[in-house]
Order: sequence, then C-alpha cells, then structure tokens
Amino acid sequence: MPGAARRVMMSTALATLAACGGGGGGGVPLPLAIPAATMGDPIVASSTVAGQCATPRNGVDPDTGAAFPDREGSAETEKAWLRGWIDETYLWFDEVPTNLVAAKYATPIDYFSVLKTPALTASGRPKDRFHFTADTASYRALSQSGVDVGYGFELAFLSASPPRDVRVAFSEPGSPAAQQGIVRGTKLIAIDGIDVVAGSDVNGLNAALNPASVGESHSFTLRAPDGSERAVSLVAASITRTPVQDVKTIATASGPVGYMLFNDHLATAERQLIAAINQLKGDGISDLVIDMRYNGGGYLDVASELAYMVASPPATNGTVFERMQFNGKNPFHVTPAQATLPFYSTSRGYSTPAGQALPQLGLSRVTVLTGPDTCSASESVVNSLRGVGVTVNLVGGATCGKPYGFFPQDNCGTTYFAIQFQGVNQQGFGDYGDGFAPTCAVADDFDHALGDPTEGRLAAALALQSTGACPTASASKADVARSKAEVAGMPYLVRSPVREIRLVAPPAGSPG
Repeated sequence: MPGAARRVMMSTALATLAACGGGGGGGVPLPLAIPAATMGDPIVASSTVAGQCATPRNGVDPDTGAAFPDREGSAETEKAWLRGWIDETYLWFDEVPTNLVAAKYATPIDYFSVLKTPALTASGRPKDRFHFTADTASYRALSQSGVDVGYGFELAFLSASPPRDVRVAFSEPGSPAAQQGIVRGTKLIAIDGIDVVAGSDVNGLNAALNPASVGESHSFTLRAPDGSERAVSLVAASITRTPVQDVKTIATASGPVGYMLFNDHLATAERQLIAAINQLKGDGISDLVIDMRYNGGGYLDVASELAYMVASPPATNGTVFERMQFNGKNPFHVTPAQATLPFYSTSRGYSTPAGQALPQLGLSRVTVLTGPDTCSASESVVNSLRGVGVTVNLVGGATCGKPYGFFPQDNCGTTYFAIQFQGVNQQGFGDYGDGFAPTCAVADDFDHALGDPTEGRLAAALALQSTGACPTASASKADVARSKAEVAGMPYLVRSPVREIRLVAPPAGSPG
C-alpha cells in the first residue's frame, strides 16, 4: 500500500475511529447535495470506455507480459467506466442512487466511493462497509507475495482517541520489530518525541507509523508487558508476511490439541498451511484450534484448501465449500458449476505446485479463535465447515460480518473492489452481515503471547474442548470494555482493506 494511503488510514484511526464507531471499509466523503429531481449521468457499457485514462501507463503489465492497455482519456472517461462497471457487476446495482452526477466528484475514486447501496443491516450498520480501492501495483505486491513496507509489527488500537492505547498485536518473524524483541502487548508511549497517548501531532505519528520507503528510521518509546520502558530506533524494511505461525501441539488431559496462528489468506499461505497440517497430523492431534482473530481474508481457494484439510472425506466429498450468488444479470456469465467452489482436495498452485494431494486431519470438530478482525475468507472457513456438519466453536468476539466477495478490477492503475457476489455454504446459508457470534465470548488478552496455553482465548478454547462449557468471563474493567467493543463489531487493527477480502480469479470474458 502506498505511503499516502497508509497515512490516510492511520490518521482516520488516530483521530476519528472512536468517535465514529469504527467500520470495515473506512470513512467515505459525503457527496455534495443534489436536488431530488436531478437525474444522474447516462450509463454506458464499461467496455466502451475501459482503459481510457487521464494518465495512461506506459510499458509492460507484469501480470500479463503485454503492454498496458491504457490509452489517452480523461477523468470523465474513467468515471464513465466506473458507472458502467458498477451497473453491470455490482451485487446491489439496483440500490445505487440514480441521481449521482460524476462531475460533482473531483476524482474517479471520489465518485466510486458513493457508487454503492445506502442500505443498512439488521443492526443498523451499512450493508456495504467494504467498497474500496487500491493502487494496482501495491495491491499485487501484497496479495501475491505478502510484501509491504514497514517495521513488521501489527498494531491494535484499543483506544484510538486520547487517552490512546496502542499495543502490538504480533510481530512478523525476522522483521525489524522482532529483531528488537518487540512482543505482543507492548504499548507505544512516544514516537519521535510525540506523546502517543495524548499528543495532538497526529500527522507526525502517522508519518512515523507509516514509513514511505525502505530505510526510513524513527524512534519509539515502548512499554513492555512487564511495565519496563525502553527507547528503540526502528528502520523500515520490505516486510514479507508469514501467514501461518506458531504451529504446535499442546498436551491436554483429553488428548493432544493442535494450534496454529493463521493471519492472512495470501498466496504464500498455501504452502505453509499444508506444512502445518502435515506436522499436526504427524503429531496425532485429536482436536484443533485455529487462531484467526486477526485474519481479514484473502484468496477463497486457500480457505477451501484449509477447510478440506481440517474435515473428513465423507464431509467434503462432492459437497459445496461456497457457492457464489451474483446479481440477476449474471454479469460474469458463469454456469452454476462455475459459481460453485468445492472443497479442494489438491493444491491450487499458489505457492505449491498445482495438483498435489492435500492431507486431511479428518476432524468432526474444530475451534476457531475470532474477533471483529476475523473477516471474509476466514468467515468462509467457518460457514463452509458448518455447512457440511463439522462443529465449529468460536471463542473470542463476533466476526466482522462479510459474506461477500470481489473480482478486483484494474482500470488506469487503480484496482477497484466492489462487492459482486455473496457466498453461501452447502446448506445455502450466507446471511451473516452482522458476523458470527462467539460460542464463548472472551476478551482479547494482550498480556500473554499468542499460542501461550494461558492466553485468554486459547485457554478458554482448551477448556471448552475438555469440558464442553465456556469458562467464566473475566470481570476486569479492561476485559469487559474490550468484550463490549467486540460485540459492537469494532475492529482493533487498522490495515489495508486488501487484507479484509475474499478473492477469486475473474472468469474469462468478464465485463470491463
């Protein structure tokens, strides 16, 4: 994600998140008032204006090996493409306001931000909280290789407005943060001399937290979980995310229990998940805990592979992992078979050669650690397993509520993400726009490392697996406050929306 976009996101977190109650897709600028009688712009076929750019790209598209398709155009032709593409492919195209005038929006991205349904969910949240854009080159780098610029820690904003409480949720192995020994629960006290807790220089904080380039250095004052403070200098680097971490087997009275932290459905996760399942299968586990509390989604094929590896052959043979439901125009001209994703029994070729048989644990029950940052493809794992009779217990907080997905579309160097399908399981269920409620509600525990059997959510999962009952909830003020925030669907992490999606490859001949 480019530095400017990162700074905008972090500024939203530091300055307004607590006031607006958070949200999955970030704030949207309000359009200028338009009289009710005003008619919107005419809609043209997106294919007639695709690639007509205000600033055409030159050179070769690294994804196709061919020259970029861009040609001379204008902001107006880019907006016209957007209106046509939304009308053709958006799941709720008929709910988009008809009186929007493109000329009233300064840029195509501004215009795109209002080309969506204004409807609400049962709880009163916007039905479409997930409409967003990304710089195409940065999006491809993150989604395909997991590479980003930063320090390698993931931050949780327990309180985003003063007095702020910003903690480290986890650090990527081998990253600058990990090399400095920065662990989960570490609190940010000051950055470049700016008070994180109460300081007013939000721009300075954003600049330091979102380094624009490799080699950029900033000073941090940190308070460790044991209360000790120290100053460190962190130098930004190219961070390669490790989606699967801390795979282990925990001895319990009821048998060996597998655990793994799974943070992103990236292409690189395929190989790591296969290795993790093989390791746990070799350990002879009798139960499994998948920690997806911070997993915002990604490739749906990877989610299907994971669900297959967890379940048994009778559950997955010939059954549906997820069926995609499009708008009534069937914009991608898919057959029922093409709209159905099976439980994939062989590798898909993301980071392991395609066609290799996947291992299976053969479990009839699994426990998933969840929270409001558990989103999209992660929720598909839960929904799909439940759809074929696997018991899925959730320990933690309610999930984000995103049964929807995208076929990301590049036009003129911006990749647009507009919801184009809803996913349903073998039973035809996919109505969880307000998230899945936890079996056991347990506040996120920042005082223990992820994977520590005494960490609040993992300890509760082990207790549930052993006794069949949820442990008594913590009565501490901090835990009660965190639990309430999670019930309200307030995410802790501030991250690119690219990491909160379910993705599938667009069908050949798709619009745009």
